Amino acid sequence: MTPFYFKMSLDSKHSSDLKNDDLEEKPEIGDAIDANYDPEFVRKTLRLVDWRMLPLLGLLYSVALIDRTNLGIARAAGMDFELKLYVGERYSIASMIYFIPYILLQIPGNIVLRWIGARTWLTICVVGWGIAQLGMGFVPTWGWLVFCRVWLGVFEAGFFPALVFIITTWYKRHEVQKRLAIFYLISILFGGFSSLLAFGIAHLSGKANLLGWSWIFIIEGIFTIVLGILAWLFVPDFPDKSTFVTDEQRKLILDRVETDRGDSIPDKMTSAKLRLHLSDPIIWIMALMFLSSTMPAYALGFFITTILKSMGYTTLMSLVLTCPPYIFAAISTYVFAYISDKTRQRALWLGAQNLICITGLFITAYSKKDPVRYFGLFLVNAGASGCIPGILAYSSNNITGHTKRSVSTAIIIAAGGVGGIFATMVYRQKDFPRYMPGMWATIACQFCMLLCLGITTATFRYRNKSYREGNRGPLEGMPGFYYTL
Repeated sequence: MTPFYFKMSLDSKHSSDLKNDDLEEKPEIGDAIDANYDPEFVRKTLRLVDWRMLPLLGLLYSVALIDRTNLGIARAAGMDFELKLYVGERYSIASMIYFIPYILLQIPGNIVLRWIGARTWLTICVVGWGIAQLGMGFVPTWGWLVFCRVWLGVFEAGFFPALVFIITTWYKRHEVQKRLAIFYLISILFGGFSSLLAFGIAHLSGKANLLGWSWIFIIEGIFTIVLGILAWLFVPDFPDKSTFVTDEQRKLILDRVETDRGDSIPDKMTSAKLRLHLSDPIIWIMALMFLSSTMPAYALGFFITTILKSMGYTTLMSLVLTCPPYIFAAISTYVFAYISDKTRQRALWLGAQNLICITGLFITAYSKKDPVRYFGLFLVNAGASGCIPGILAYSSNNITGHTKRSVSTAIIIAAGGVGGIFATMVYRQKDFPRYMPGMWATIACQFCMLLCLGITTATFRYRNKSYREGNRGPLEGMPGFYYTL
């Protein structure tokens, strides 16, 4: 429930609030509760939550990204010839099939999450896909590889939306993107160096009569299963259930969230609420934006090694050169996240990163010089990677209620899976080495995102203005709430 003093404050300030600008220019709504606590206590509590949550969840998601995209590295390490993935579109199909269960099981996963708890659900997800990853090391044919990829998608489906859902329930709206960026940049850095790790593992070829590509899946699968056990021991739950904070710290966290957006206490999911949330067009526009950003991110994950080899680099050098673009992307992602939280603006900085991605795509597609094309990959990776936590923060900032948060998170991340399918299918083997149809499809996605940003900005601005002038009731059902632009 909303604290009594906050309700009184809203009632007394309502008329003056309507004369003010949007929420990002009215810090008292989100910040009022902190004045009731010792600033040092607030700082220490948030630092405790940050350190308990972000490194572990970031590591888990890093492993998830590596396990879903290491197919390209295994392909370069010999799997392509062993399983005859070069025949037709076998590689694209094996890459794509993962995303079908991944998309379909997003919403059910978030519903199960609240039912059985974060620790149990995340452990099931991590151990499950670790077993699927391990199984890929022993597949004798292309068909069995596809079978394992399906199960990888089944267990990873509930994982990422659960992480985003959990993180966004611990912080105020304008604290979220930095946390999502830290969590995501950990995965970017691990993902960037995973190619070198896999290359080293591939040198085990011949041990136990297994080839190098098999060892990539086996060792990474075992590591994932071990992390699943650690998840059971250390993963934090929702604020109202977690035991690593004291009662006083829990009260602080819940009060801050309640004051900021009024949803510290979970509401119960019903079929009527589910239908209502699914009918919100803004959720679907956000999903389309997420699809547009994940498409180039997945394209790089699956094809960057192949693109670099097409520039004339050796396999080893191609794997080495995959790392710097990811390091640059991690730095860029955090810088933009910091600026976005500091200025309390989302769409503006998303648009800037979108333009960076577009610039990189044109450079990589049309430059005649390979070093310049390589520089374009830096821009593509930085722009696309930064938009992913940015869109998640943009969406989470503009909704209230746990049920709507669970549904919107699931839909948006499911759309990211569609972006993955799109990436695997438009970068066709027959278009090697420059993949021009795929490049143009990726560029089209970026222009689509710019259009969606224009629509959401105009919509939120209009709704804020209508509420400020008294022409409509409280936004998202919470007095004093304004959309973040």
